[in-house]
Order: sequence, then structure tokens, then C-alpha cells
Amino acid sequence: MKLFRFGKVGDEKPGVIIDDVKYDVSQFIDDYNEEFFETGGIEKLSKLLDEVKSNLHEIPKGSRIASCIARPSKIVCIGLNFADHAKETGAEPPKEPIIFFKSTTALSGPNDEVIIPRNSVKTDWEVELAFVIGKKAQYVDESEAMDYVAGYCLHNDISEREFQIERGGNWSKGKGCDTFAPLGPFLVTKDEIEDVNNLDMWLNVNGKQFQKSNTTQLIFKIPTLVSYLSQFMTLLPGDVISTGTPHGVGLGFKPPIYLKEGDVMELGIEGLGTQTQTAKNW
Repeated sequence: MKLFRFGKVGDEKPGVIIDDVKYDVSQFIDDYNEEFFETGGIEKLSKLLDEVKSNLHEIPKGSRIASCIARPSKIVCIGLNFADHAKETGAEPPKEPIIFFKSTTALSGPNDEVIIPRNSVKTDWEVELAFVIGKKAQYVDESEAMDYVAGYCLHNDISEREFQIERGGNWSKGKGCDTFAPLGPFLVTKDEIEDVNNLDMWLNVNGKQFQKSNTTQLIFKIPTLVSYLSQFMTLLPGDVISTGTPHGVGLGFKPPIYLKEGDVMELGIEGLGTQTQTAKNW
């Protein structure tokens, strides 16, 4: 299934995509949140659709597409997890996953404006594969890790490099600004993706391609990440884990290239849809 959310900010509703048509399921489902995943919502919704499909209504034309997940308990990100990206930054491939967090207030729709923060001069882009946790995970064995994954989605890990690298402390303050986590346009349940470790991914800015790679480049793959993270924290249903970006970020160019007001980012991952965002000053 492809699950999405739509509507004005603060009034989002759940929907499903069937044969490329977007339908409203808010009369049956409250939201795609922790409770939904925790109570077997995907399986229940799948069975429900078999019964009510003919009675579903298409969403209103021109509806805003929201983040495919309601605000999760956490957004966990993995740094330097693509071999080609580690190389372009001059960093050694990590021996263990590098973990940082994005604030849940960074969550935004896949086509919402990206706000360049006040005093920012180094806001950057990062196309990433994200996955969503389907059930509570604690001390998970790698061999069982995929049982805890609900599905996959597209994420643009927007990053302010000065805040992240030059201001000291944790990376998170350069990662968690408002609108810095566009997610969606939909969540694809894992049964629809034949091989998540072989998906093409790309990102353009103003029509020029900057990132082009494939998830084959992932250093730590999803089962490793689920198992590893669950040794340090409880992963709750609906939590979002973003797996890292390939080469081609603005920071990697000489001189670096950063977003300015009016720049348009377009990005996508095979099978997971596309996003388009326009950068706007705070």
C-alpha cells in the first residue's frame, strides 16, 4: 500500500493511493501515528480496503500533500552512511553508525517551502531513504530486524552546515530547523519494494543534477541500523529513521554551493515518489 496524508497544516488527514488515485480514509483511520502502527494498522487498513474500496472518495483537487507520517516520537538520522559521500567529505567510512536527531518540528510536507533559517548562509540539501518503525523495538537481533519495519519513504535531510559543523556541539542543531525534514509524498509498505538495497536516487537544484546514486552504496543497511539503534534506545511505532545521503551535497563542492532564496529542489527515489521544494528566507 501507499499511505499519504493531506490537508492544511494542523488539519491533516490520512489517505491511500490506489491505482495512482488518492483517496480519503479519514472516516476509518484517525491518523498515521504511533497508535496506528502499534495496533496493526497497516494490516487492518488493508483488510478494510477490500470491503470499502468502492465507497472511498477522492481527495479534493489541489489539496496540500503533508508529511506521510504524523509527528513521530523521534526522527533518527545516520551520518556518512554512503561510501561515495564519505569520500567527498574526506572522512573515513565510520566503523559504527553515526547517529544524530532531527527535531520533530522539522517535519514538513514533501512540496512545502523550505525555510532558510535566520542568519543562515550554508543551508544544504541531502536526498535520503527513510524507513518507518512498525512495532516497538528493543535489543533486536539483526536477523529479525526487518520484522520491525513498516515501510519506506523519501526524505530531504536539509542541513545548515555552519550550525552543524562550525558552531560546536552536536550536529543536531544544524539539522533540526523548521521545515528541515520534508517527508513523503507517501509511505510505501515494504511488501511493494522488491529490493530496498538497489534503488536509484537523485536530487536536482534549479534543474541541474547534483546527486545521483543508488542505495547499493549504503554502508550500514536497514537491518543493521534497526538492530544497532535498538541497543541504545527504544524505537517506537511511527519513528522515522533516515539512512544517509550519497555524494553531491553542496558542502562537497569547491567552492561549496548553498541554497539561496528562490532555489528549487527536486528529488526522488525509485518507487518512493518525488518532492519539490522552493527555498525561502525566514
